[in-house]
Amino acid sequence: MLLDGKRILVTGVLTDDSIAYSVAERARQQGAELVLTGAGRGLSLTKRTARKLGDDLPVLELDVTDEAHLAALAPALGELGWDSVDGVVHAIGFAPPACLGSGMFSAGWSDVSIALHISTYSLKALAEAVLPLLRPGSSILGLDFDASVAWPAYDWMGVAKAGLESASRYLARDLGARGVRVNLVAAGPIRTMAGRSIPGFSTFEEVWAARAPLGWDVNDADPVARACVALLSDWFPATTGEIVHVDGGFHAVGIAATE
Repeated sequence: MLLDGKRILVTGVLTDDSIAYSVAERARQQGAELVLTGAGRGLSLTKRTARKLGDDLPVLELDVTDEAHLAALAPALGELGWDSVDGVVHAIGFAPPACLGSGMFSAGWSDVSIALHISTYSLKALAEAVLPLLRPGSSILGLDFDASVAWPAYDWMGVAKAGLESASRYLARDLGARGVRVNLVAAGPIRTMAGRSIPGFSTFEEVWAARAPLGWDVNDADPVARACVALLSDWFPATTGEIVHVDGGFHAVGIAATE
């Protein structure tokens, strides 16, 4: 099994339609020992969903904007018997409503700063929080939505994702000497709770399947999960600072494959 005996920390599991849930499910099938995190009002949802993955699955509270939570993460993992972490899944993103669907001029800094803190800076914050437990061969993996172009309605979340992509490269640079890999998976649109909160998300759904050379199913996160498991495994020992697209090939074509 690809992740046999590996300890993987997974953030961002809310419901069983979360991409992070599919990653956790696949990782467990491949032998990983898991710990999930949740935050705020979503913590109870995470705990409830965790039971679908196994009655014994620990869930820690982690608000990535709370310095006390971040400082307590490594000690909490230690209390669970984890003296090291082999993989970290960053599946965290949020933007206030003003940041989405209304163009770039509707949101002020108070809203934009929240989006950037939670969706971008948190990658560094999470990596720093688990740094004492990372060892050579460990993998930090983030979920992305291709930020190379401006998408309809995505607005400041698109900017936050562009920042995430840049941050992942700089973290890859800084953590390489420790033997720690940092990569992103840029997924096509998946019908999750977060996806449905984006104005005009249905437009993405309609266009994606038609234009992606391999097609695309917005209800199936398993292709994304499989790629994540591969990057968390030892099968990509020399890959870091990379963005792996799992989108049916949509990013590679300029017009519909049938045109």
